[in-house]
Amino acid sequence: MRVVIGGGSGFVGRELTRLLKSKGHEITLISRQPGPGKITWADVESGGLPPCEGAVNLAGESIMNPLRWWNESYKKDLVSSRVNTTRILAQAIAASSTPPHSWVLVTGVACYKPSLQTQYTEESEWTPFDFLSRLVKEWEAAGQLPENSAKKTRQVIIRPGAVLGRDGGAMKQMLIPFWLGLGGTLGSGRQPFPWIHLSDLAGIIAHALEPKEELSTEPDVLNGVAPALNTNFEFTKELGRTLKRPTIFPVPGFFLDVFLGSERAVILTQGQKVVPKKTLESGFKFQYPDLTSALKEIVGY
Repeated sequence: MRVVIGGGSGFVGRELTRLLKSKGHEITLISRQPGPGKITWADVESGGLPPCEGAVNLAGESIMNPLRWWNESYKKDLVSSRVNTTRILAQAIAASSTPPHSWVLVTGVACYKPSLQTQYTEESEWTPFDFLSRLVKEWEAAGQLPENSAKKTRQVIIRPGAVLGRDGGAMKQMLIPFWLGLGGTLGSGRQPFPWIHLSDLAGIIAHALEPKEELSTEPDVLNGVAPALNTNFEFTKELGRTLKRPTIFPVPGFFLDVFLGSERAVILTQGQKVVPKKTLESGFKFQYPDLTSALKEIVGY
């Protein structure tokens, strides 16, 4: 299978590329810069989609970039880097004379309103309520194929939680303070912490790229989260235990609001109970369904 991956040079894209190549698939990355095995977004806009059986979009400015202040310029970049690239790919798929059989868009669980009680599945209805949920709404709408195209191409939306892996994402920023014994709960610690191991997210994407006989004009939605339901407190204690380090320095919510901006801090101080109901029903088997196995693999124990 030939697969085109937007944003394929990032944290998730590198793992997905490794996995797909190990299965014998041929990969073309869409990047801002040309190079071997790469095309640019301008190439796709002007020349259309190269021949492929699968297309994936992972592109997007990092929301948790510690080097950028939370302001209107940053928020504009977060939206444009996701919505514009998704629209470019969707339009190229719709215009293709030989469209791919699968189109996978990876968004996020920020669409679900934080709650200590409510449990969300892929079938849960939701309405935008803040900046990040409005972003997901616009992002997913940009990827929607017109009805005539949807009859030829399977559409899949994957909504991951915090992606845990050794070489990037949330863990890269957390490991140093935890190694130094400075780790602790964020805010109250009671907030749900939807997460997924990097290998499992890549596996779900590869699973979603497989052709499907019966196609719907609406996208299939898969929650990209581990089946375990954990809180921030449970994650913190398990990471400390795995690293054999104390976790006695809680980070107050107001500090995160000041340092990250309140609209961004909610990712850490609030959370959603998200269940991968349809992901499991689709036949996907998690390699790392619980925190203990995931964290042991990541920190090398």
